[in-house]
Amino acid sequence: MNFTRLSTLLFAIGSWLLTSCQAATYDIPGKEMMTQSEKTETATFGSGCFWCSEAIFQQLKGVIKVEPGYSGGARANPTYEQVSSGATGHAEVIQVTYNPEIITFDELLEVFWSTHDPTTLNRQGADVGTQYRSVIFYHNEQQRHLAETYKARLDSSGAWKNPVVTEISPLKVFYPAESYHHDYFDRNSNAPYCTYVIVPKLEKFKKVFQDKVRQP
Repeated sequence: MNFTRLSTLLFAIGSWLLTSCQAATYDIPGKEMMTQSEKTETATFGSGCFWCSEAIFQQLKGVIKVEPGYSGGARANPTYEQVSSGATGHAEVIQVTYNPEIITFDELLEVFWSTHDPTTLNRQGADVGTQYRSVIFYHNEQQRHLAETYKARLDSSGAWKNPVVTEISPLKVFYPAESYHHDYFDRNSNAPYCTYVIVPKLEKFKKVFQDKVRQP
């Protein structure tokens, strides 16, 4: 994990997350995600509002698809409103389909931990609740081992003042979010949440991870 790159991002995280993602919803028809016939693997991350997470991971070279959804709770087929209440136990997550020959799980972990605050329990800025917890739902033992190893290294590095509270749990079920959440930033770039939260976060991310960002 590149801790120099991580440190560059840390100072801006607080300002990125001052606006709550529950403050606005915009139901606009979605567009088809790009698909490729190539070797693929899957990763599932929760790092606060999935509108932000989706927008970031869609920028990465080697990422084929990013799907927002819910995982880690008890209720089957939950709705956004049910998850937002905090009663279902689900976290807002993204499921990332990627080509491991272009981008590795290690590199996805670096992006994950560099683009949110993993030390605030059940909170990212103005978004508060278990649905916004920092979490990695691993798909196999290799992912579990890498996630736990990197979490320990991150804690010992001193990159964060407080302990990393990221949950690392096996993926049981992933429920795709409603259609209006998919490609949210692309379809709502002028919405207040996108303008004041996602745009600054994306700009900072692209500068720090310019070697990993796909070209237009």
